[in-house]
Amino acid sequence: MEKIDSNINRRHFIKLSGITGAGLIVGLSLKGSNGISEVANLSGETASYELTPYVVIEKSGAITIFNTKPEIGQGVFQSIPALIAEELELSLDQVTIKQTGGQKQFGPMQFAGGSMSVRSSYTELRKVGASAKEMLLTAAGKRWNVPVEECKAESGKILHAGSGKSATYGELAEAASKLEVPKEPKLKDPKDFKLLGKNTQRPDIPLKSSGKAIFGIDVSVPNMVYASLAHCPVFGAKLISFDATASKKVKGVTRVETCERIIGKYKYPAVAVIADNYWAALQGRKALTIKWDYQGNDTFNSKTYEQGLRDLAKNEGTIAHNQGDFDKTFSASPVKLEAFYETPIVSHSPIEPMNCVASWMEGNKLEIWVSTQVPGDIIESFSKAYNVPDGNLKVNVLFNGGGFGRRLYNDYIHEAVQLTKKIGQPVKLIWTREDDTQLGPFRPMTFSAMKGALSADGKAIAFQHKVIAPSLDASEKENYDKAKPDATMTEGISEQKYEIANMKNLYVYADSHIPFVAWRAVTSTTLAFAHECFIDEMAVKAMKDPMAFRLEMLTKDSDTKNVLQKLKEVSNWDKPLPAGWGRGVAQYEFFAGLGGYVIEVSKKGTGVKIEKVYGVIDLGTVVNPDTVKAQVEGAAVMALTAAIKSGITFDKGQTVQTNYHNNKLVRVNEMPQVEVHILANGGSTIKGAGEPGLPPFAPALCNAIFAATGKRIRRLPFDINDV
Repeated sequence: MEKIDSNINRRHFIKLSGITGAGLIVGLSLKGSNGISEVANLSGETASYELTPYVVIEKSGAITIFNTKPEIGQGVFQSIPALIAEELELSLDQVTIKQTGGQKQFGPMQFAGGSMSVRSSYTELRKVGASAKEMLLTAAGKRWNVPVEECKAESGKILHAGSGKSATYGELAEAASKLEVPKEPKLKDPKDFKLLGKNTQRPDIPLKSSGKAIFGIDVSVPNMVYASLAHCPVFGAKLISFDATASKKVKGVTRVETCERIIGKYKYPAVAVIADNYWAALQGRKALTIKWDYQGNDTFNSKTYEQGLRDLAKNEGTIAHNQGDFDKTFSASPVKLEAFYETPIVSHSPIEPMNCVASWMEGNKLEIWVSTQVPGDIIESFSKAYNVPDGNLKVNVLFNGGGFGRRLYNDYIHEAVQLTKKIGQPVKLIWTREDDTQLGPFRPMTFSAMKGALSADGKAIAFQHKVIAPSLDASEKENYDKAKPDATMTEGISEQKYEIANMKNLYVYADSHIPFVAWRAVTSTTLAFAHECFIDEMAVKAMKDPMAFRLEMLTKDSDTKNVLQKLKEVSNWDKPLPAGWGRGVAQYEFFAGLGGYVIEVSKKGTGVKIEKVYGVIDLGTVVNPDTVKAQVEGAAVMALTAAIKSGITFDKGQTVQTNYHNNKLVRVNEMPQVEVHILANGGSTIKGAGEPGLPPFAPALCNAIFAATGKRIRRLPFDINDV
């Protein structure tokens, strides 16, 4: 964890957290070598310490555990506190869970993205709980004058079987706070876990199912006004002028202001209608008359851009990875094959559209209420952007109604902050569903030119994956170096465990003025489709079973080999299927983790029906299996949507799709059963759960369709009812 300084006295901490009782605070040290903090006694008026206070035990017995990862549906409201509670011998119904808001004392890892939440916190937060438990045990032993080894922690109490004595954590907290923090607290043996590795109820689910959970769009604060913004539908346009005469005649509209949407290197002008209710703001926005200078961008269209990518494929590109001698081996090979794969632009489309409440106050103070994936980044970047002194910016993180990478970006928050600073009162900004669909940012269109070579006996001896796509890095940076490959755009293609001696992977940069950003599982969602479908093409060319062909390239032990062997087992791969059925396999390993699928389909008229999906995800360690299964199932839904629904297209510079009616999601009756299997066999490597279930789905599906119909799908999306 990054080293930062945080000096907190009692009064400041109480103001921050709302905790008023004296007791014990334990967190992660940002200076010490043992990974555990100093301990503070809250009864001291001027006590200061340097820690990130993840767990607070008050004299009253109340226990608070802080969750530093925004809850976007992935279950961290349960899994992160559970890491501490497990070692502290608590159930989650014995604690209050509080969400952090990017405060420096909680460290730099306050974000939800990259499937990082559990794997970035697993050992450290268990140490927090184990440290507190050891101190409470020691305090009890001293109080009763008995060996600490005879004391036991259980359900918020310390027990001594010999004497029958017991004390609550609250009763022992003050004495424990005076003890030295253990340098290496003993962690529980996984066989003794009560929470971790078990199907445990998530505390946010009852709140969400009952309507009690507060999302960003639910927030209301005193003296608040509403804002609805008009952005130009053509990206890259300039604002010439606007006439708000008609807007101001709408009852409830109070004023009209301009602001700027800031996303990556792009800055887009917007006109905001301010009103005392949202309906008025929206109607006032519709009444605006705006003149835009399209800067020539109104000629942009998907058909022309796609052809440009195909033409760019003729370029050599920059080398992302080179091993052996691909060119020589490919040229001399007795068996060669080539293929071209295409994937579309897609939107994030979270159920909760972008929104933010911001309040600028005297003394350069700013408070924000928002559904976000990156509260830590908001604290850091907005303090600089708006010259807010340290400690004057507060971010209230609410439940997120979906993120998928969209809420990693703060453009809509910038708009709300600019408006509240202009008008001097709290502003609630809400994007419409149409705004969310048409304005992006988007997952980029990605094309792949594939080459492979086989020996005379059907073994893979050469492989090339050339990626042709716009760059996420270029969308972020003005000074992007086109002479170097963007590693994000070649994500995972050179790290697959297949043992192919000669490999040369390339990247061809495609310029674009559209804002492109990370989407769930980032570029692996597009690259895995091309990569694993082409592996299948090589297997067919070699006249080998696709599963056997893959395993033949995995002579060494690896997690990839384990995943494929598990898939082979659970799917009964070698068992013949009924006539007209086909079975496909795919796996993909990338920065977030490793997953794979076997999918079975059957012919259905001119199309196919997905009969069964077998998913395997490799985690190393699992906190809540039920949550992991939900994540894999959700990833499969998104992957199927991206494979068979419309995607995002452009005409006359504008996004064609506007809402869910023409930017469709997979419906319940279209979703097949997904049987999820979790590999969690221990080891030092902990992998992510939120994203690995997405990349291998589309290639497994398309490989199954080929097995059933003999038709090879190389372009997404496709019509599953007409293949």
